[in-house]
Amino acid sequence: MQLALETPGLLSLAAGFTDNATLPVGSVAEALRALAVVAPDSEYLQYGTNAGRPGLRAALAARLAAQDQGAADVDAVAALCDATFITNGSQQALYLAIQTLCEPGDIVLVDRPSYFVFLELLGGLGVEARSMPVAADGRLDLPALAGLLAGMAAGGERSRLKAVYFVSYFSNPSGRTLDAAEKRGLAATLRAAGCVVPIIEDAAYRELGYDSATARAVPGILGDAAWEGFPLLYTGTLTKPFASGLKVGFGVCPDPAWRAAMLHVKGHHDFGSGNFAQAILEQAVQSGAFEAQLAVLRRAYLEKRDALHAALTAAGLPKLGWRWRMPEGGLYLWLEAPAGLATGFDSAFCRACLDEGVLYVPGELCFGDDAPMNTVRLSFGVLSPAALAEAGARFVRAARKVAG
Repeated sequence: MQLALETPGLLSLAAGFTDNATLPVGSVAEALRALAVVAPDSEYLQYGTNAGRPGLRAALAARLAAQDQGAADVDAVAALCDATFITNGSQQALYLAIQTLCEPGDIVLVDRPSYFVFLELLGGLGVEARSMPVAADGRLDLPALAGLLAGMAAGGERSRLKAVYFVSYFSNPSGRTLDAAEKRGLAATLRAAGCVVPIIEDAAYRELGYDSATARAVPGILGDAAWEGFPLLYTGTLTKPFASGLKVGFGVCPDPAWRAAMLHVKGHHDFGSGNFAQAILEQAVQSGAFEAQLAVLRRAYLEKRDALHAALTAAGLPKLGWRWRMPEGGLYLWLEAPAGLATGFDSAFCRACLDEGVLYVPGELCFGDDAPMNTVRLSFGVLSPAALAEAGARFVRAARKVAG
C-alpha cells in the first residue's frame, strides 16, 4: 500500500482497495438527509452500544436469513439478530475470535491459499496457521485432511487445534467459492476426527458475486444443519459491498459464551464501534440504497475482471506458461507462474515488475505453511478498465523479461 501511494506512475494490482469512482456519494448524502428527519435528536452522533445499533443488526439478520433460508422467517431473524454484533470492519471480528480462542502456540486450520491479513493476525498473536490439504483443482482434499487430523492426534497436537477458518465466497486470494458439498464434507471430516472446534466463516465477498443469485446458491454455516454442535462465527462486511471508508463489519455467533467473550474484549478495544457510520449503513440497507450500490459494483467488477483478463491474455501471458481461473465474483485473479519462477518480494520477477511500474501481492504470503514460490494475487478493484489494460501489459512485459 505504501509503495502504491508513494511511487508516482506505479499501477497497483496489489491492495484490495475499491474504486473511488464507484463509491456511493449520492446514497450517503441521502442517508444523512434521512437521518436528520428520522432522528432529530442527533442520537447517531452519540456513542453507540457495544453490540451495535439494533436497527442495523435486525436488517442484517433479515438479509442473512433470506440468503440462507430463502425467506426472512420472524423467529429465524430474531435469533440471528440476538447473535449479531457490529465491528470496526470484519477484521475486528476476526481478531476478537482468535483473541478469545487461542493462546500462543495454538493451531488454526486455514484455507490453502488463505487471506494473508488473517495469517498476519495469527502470527502476531503467536498462533500457528496450518493449511488444509487441497486437490489439484483447488477443492478440499477431505481424505488428506482426515490424515492430517489423525497425524495431529497421534503427535499430541490435537489439544492445540482451536479453530478452523475459511473464506467461503469468491475467496481472497483464490477467487474460489466452497460449494455446499465441500462445506458439508469438511464438517463431517472434522466431526469424524473428534474435532468439533470453533468454525470461522469469512464471508466478506459473499455479496460481490457478479450474478446476484450466487450469494444464495451456497448456504452459510449458520444455515446448514451439517454444522450442528460446532461453535460458529460467521463474519461479513458492509465496506467492500458499499463504502470501504465507513469500516463497518459484523459477526454472527449463536454460541452465547463465545459471543459474550468477544463482546467483553470488544469493549476494551473500542467501547462501541462508530455509531455514525452504522447509522448511515442502517439507512442504506433499509432504503434499498445498499442493494442498488451492489448492482453498480457487480457490473463494475465484472467489467474490470474482464479487462484485466483480456490484457493478460492479449499480451501473451498464457503462452509464457502462466495459468489462472476466472472468478465469478470478488476482486482478485489468482495466478500460477511456471514451476521454478519465483514471484516473492526479493525475486527477479518482482524487481522487473517494479521497473515496469506495476505492483502485485506475492502469493507466498497467502499460505499458512509449505508455501509455493510461484503464485501471485492481482486485485482489479481500484484501477479503471483502461488502467487495468496498461497494468496487465506491464505485468506481461516483466514476465517476458524473466522468461527470456
